[in-house]
Amino acid sequence: MEYTVQKLGQLAGISTRTLRYYDEIDLLKPARINSSGYRIYGNKEVDRLQQILFYRELGVSLESIKEMMTSPAFNAESALKEHRKQLMEKREHLNRLIETVDLTLAQKEGKITMTDKQKFEAFKQKLVDDNEKHYGEEIRSKYGDEQVNRSNQKVKGMTEQQHAELEQLAADIHTTLAAAFATGDPAGELAQQAVDMHRRWLTFYWDQYSKEAHAGVAQMYVDDERFTAYYDKEQPGMAAFLRDAVFIYTGTEKIE
Repeated sequence: MEYTVQKLGQLAGISTRTLRYYDEIDLLKPARINSSGYRIYGNKEVDRLQQILFYRELGVSLESIKEMMTSPAFNAESALKEHRKQLMEKREHLNRLIETVDLTLAQKEGKITMTDKQKFEAFKQKLVDDNEKHYGEEIRSKYGDEQVNRSNQKVKGMTEQQHAELEQLAADIHTTLAAAFATGDPAGELAQQAVDMHRRWLTFYWDQYSKEAHAGVAQMYVDDERFTAYYDKEQPGMAAFLRDAVFIYTGTEKIE
């Protein structure tokens, strides 16, 4: 079946302006232009639009979508399976949030009494899920399933006060590390202060701290491009600076 811009927009629930923009940026071209000058879309374009909207629902940028879908390695079936997996994870998180809201309403109505742990379980579970999604494979490969599972349980067992302290500590690390980076001295007082905060931050996740493990994490920030991108997004070179500061703090010989 074929569709004009207007008909396809109505079918997909998006504006004709959006479809025209997708055409302009070469993300979704029409199958042909008819004699009247109208864009005409066929089954192939309908399927491609569905794929685009799946990505958009997951918060992927148009630039990234275009890059992925124009790659010779792109496989629509594999992409759909990955979409399904991510949507299921999203649904599970929403279900936990809904359950928390229901319990909170029941408490306000005097039907139950929520524990402090119940109030924050959904949020802590999301933290664990996000870490597993982005870094789980690497972390488990480096430290083993048992250690990672213990760490996840520790996060889920945090009290409200501990969770708030963790959030504040992360913000303080960010601020202090930025100030230290400006000095250019990983051995300086500010840099070492930031590393000590980083050590305390790690202990929220680890059963026990070791200098060797701390240095290993810092090296991973440089070796893994995703960690590097996170630390370098505001100041290129920040990941390496933190690594060097941690190595000084732990007395580890720098690895070139």
